[in-house]
Amino acid sequence: MSQSSVFWLGPADGFESQRIQFISNLAELLESAREQLERDRPAAGACISQATSILRSELQRHATVSKLSSGPGELAGWQVRRIRAYIDSHLSETIHVKDLSSVARRSTAHFCRAFKRTFGQTPHAYLTARRLSRAQALMLEGDEPLSIIALLCGFTDQAHLSKLFRQHTGETPAAWRRRRAFADEADAQTWALQA
Repeated sequence: MSQSSVFWLGPADGFESQRIQFISNLAELLESAREQLERDRPAAGACISQATSILRSELQRHATVSKLSSGPGELAGWQVRRIRAYIDSHLSETIHVKDLSSVARRSTAHFCRAFKRTFGQTPHAYLTARRLSRAQALMLEGDEPLSIIALLCGFTDQAHLSKLFRQHTGETPAAWRRRRAFADEADAQTWALQA
C-alpha cells in the first residue's frame, strides 16, 4: 500500500471519481489494519487510528460544505473549496487576506465579512487553527523537531508555534506530544496484553 494513495482525499468538489478514490483509500487502510491485527496489533491500532482521523476530517469537511448553502453574504461552495485548497497547499507560506480574497474573487472587505459569516471565524483564526491542526498531525506522524514542524506549518519559529499551541490546547507542543506518545504506547501494551 503506497503512502501517497492513503492520504489523497482531493478537494471537496463533488466529483464521483474523488469519492470513489477516497472510499478505496479508506478501504485499503482498513484492510491493512485487519491483516495486521493478528500479526502486529500496534501497527493495526495505528492504521485504525489513521482511518478514524481521516474519516473525522472528511466528515467535518462535508458537514461544513453541506452547511454552506451559500446564504446571503456568505461564500459560495466553490469559493469555500478553492480557499481550503489554497490554504492547505500554501500552509507553510505567509498567507495574506488579499491572497485569499483574490482566490475567492471578492474584494478584501467583502471577503472578510463573507468568510466570517461562512466559517464563523475570521480568516486569521481559521488559518491559525489549520496550522495548529497540521502541526498536531506532524507531531503524531513522526519525530521531527518542533522547530522544523513550526516552519512546515507556516509559523515564524518554534516559540510562535508554542505560544499559539498553548493558547489553544492549554499545554506546550512537547508536553502534548509526550502525552500522546505515552497514550499510544499504553494502547499498544493493552493490544499486546489482549493478544
